[in-house]
Amino acid sequence: MRVITGTARGRRLETLEGEDVRPTADRIKEAVFSIIQFRVEGRVFLDLFAGSGQMGIEALSRGAKQAIFIDSAKRSVEVVLRNLKTTRLEQNAKVVRADFRSWLQMNSAPVDIAFLDPPYRTGALQEALPLTARVMRDTGIIIVENPLDEEILSEYGDFVLDRQYRYGKIKITTFRHKDFES
Repeated sequence: MRVITGTARGRRLETLEGEDVRPTADRIKEAVFSIIQFRVEGRVFLDLFAGSGQMGIEALSRGAKQAIFIDSAKRSVEVVLRNLKTTRLEQNAKVVRADFRSWLQMNSAPVDIAFLDPPYRTGALQEALPLTARVMRDTGIIIVENPLDEEILSEYGDFVLDRQYRYGKIKITTFRHKDFES
């Protein structure tokens, strides 16, 4: 797994191993950043359920003002920190070991882009989406990666389903504020 483009282009990232880990495939990462390509620079990017941190690191490499990495697993946080050091992007990163619920409920700083890729079919996505909608700027975008057979609603708080993209057995869904014109 490597950083696709930007200041850390080509740098290899460490990944976690094990059955509980499922890094975002490169083609899906490319698709996500194609969707938001003109919206990353200068923005705050939330990598919820960060894992190895590859999505937030890609955002930083592409000019995000800040990336916030949230994961409850100690191993994940350690890998994110090592990957940030490898890419030399740690100065604009905030890495927090926390349960997504508590972080989203306590966070008061608004987020521009949120990427959610929780463990599949656990209910975490359905629980995280309304909480994430509450921390978003009105101009923000929520991006979700989940399996085709996992149901999500079309509206969470003031954020409504914008588009869905299918990649094999995975779908990427974007949500935008109901009053925001893209």
